[in-house]
Amino acid sequence: MAAVDAARAHARAVLRIRGWALAATVLPAALAVVLLAGRLTGRIGAPGAPDAAGWDAARWAVTAVAVVALLVGWLVRRSHRTAVPPVTPAVPVAPAEAPELHRLIAELADRLEVPAPAGISLTPDCDSWLEESPADARRGAGRAGQVLVIGSPFLWWMRAGELRALLAPVVAGTAAAADPDIAAARRFVRSLDAALGERRRGPAALVDRINRSLLGACREHSAELERSAAAWASEQARAVDYGLRIAAQEQVGLAYAGWDRLLTRVAMPAWRLGRHPEHLNAGVVAALTELARRDRLADGYETRLGDRPACDLLEEPGRVDTEVSLLAAELLHAPPPGGWRQLDWDAYPADVVDRGWRERAAVLRAVLDGGSAPRSAEPPLGRLLARLAGGGGEELAAALGAELSRSAPHGAPARGGRDLLAEHVTAMVCCAVVDAGAGVPGLDWLDGPVLLMGGVRRADLGAVVAQAVELGKDAPLRGWLEAAGVRAARPVRSW
Repeated sequence: MAAVDAARAHARAVLRIRGWALAATVLPAALAVVLLAGRLTGRIGAPGAPDAAGWDAARWAVTAVAVVALLVGWLVRRSHRTAVPPVTPAVPVAPAEAPELHRLIAELADRLEVPAPAGISLTPDCDSWLEESPADARRGAGRAGQVLVIGSPFLWWMRAGELRALLAPVVAGTAAAADPDIAAARRFVRSLDAALGERRRGPAALVDRINRSLLGACREHSAELERSAAAWASEQARAVDYGLRIAAQEQVGLAYAGWDRLLTRVAMPAWRLGRHPEHLNAGVVAALTELARRDRLADGYETRLGDRPACDLLEEPGRVDTEVSLLAAELLHAPPPGGWRQLDWDAYPADVVDRGWRERAAVLRAVLDGGSAPRSAEPPLGRLLARLAGGGGEELAAALGAELSRSAPHGAPARGGRDLLAEHVTAMVCCAVVDAGAGVPGLDWLDGPVLLMGGVRRADLGAVVAQAVELGKDAPLRGWLEAAGVRAARPVRSW
């Protein structure tokens, strides 16, 4: 039980710092009361005494210091009361929406002999933790307490038994949260941290300096408190599904890799167009299954299919997935002007892949035209290849970057001009292939938008485009188009 004692010791150290701060606030007032009482009783600086003038001056000075100290202390305390600690954006899951999940967590807490969490929430992240939350009738918790925040990819990728084993150390942390000293120390540190989130100017900046000093004094003890509490929870959970937890931890890394790739390669192109895929968590299962098929990084996945998936613990997994997917879009991307529009995976090739290609091709065509009106009647793909062959790649890349900087609300793209040009050239080529009926837009669960020809992804397009953009060698790209049955003189449809 060394971890328990260490956690409590560090919690008490934090509370002592809080006590010293309170003492520093009230000590001048206590001294002022003693001096005033001595004056009234005649015991300290009685009228007519030789030292009366000196004691009167001391009384006024100490009283002034006491008033200032009490005022500053009141302002510091007020900053703690009014500050709102940050709460992780999450989708609450009421008991009626997932009775089996709540029952699993309650049974786990009972077996660990710790208080059950007051509520459960899902967040679009590959992590799980306990978070302090006030009573909230909308969540059905009915009381303040620890809310169990679960990373949503875990529910869709992991089996129910794996999820239970993974959450055992997290749920065991409610024991530390129920300890009065630990809870009070955590509240004090959270209030300091939240108060510093509100910048103050002028004389009120003194409040920030005091809060910063207190937080600095508490930082080491607070960190050790959390480490000891985590060790305490780990010790408590050791006897619960320990062997299965080791296997579940292996799935955590895999889930993180699949989730990160799905967001950056698949979801991001949709978010840029104002669409939010409504079933991201189902998508991560498809992505990880594809990863297992290609790279054999998820050996044993087929045997896991026979076990019950953790998302079955939800009454309506699809609806919950939609809510979490929208939250992911709101957290990770700026909202579009017209608001988010839901996107089903079946519509992804048409609404995201093809539309994204058309938009990039239109921008590239505008750069080729150089803003002239009317536009040139010569097909844009042929003009583009001739321009690249003539060594105009660098000039095109600069013009493209300038055009996008003017139209983008958040400034210039982060990538270099050549990479940006290659992306737009690829888009125009894909549009030409689709218009010729030689290919169709497609979705790859690991790489996002792809071009399919004969039902097969054409990954070789990137190499020939790179030669044209980087080296001005258009012959390989022309040969690729000829082999695909696409004429460079063919018009490219913008929309």
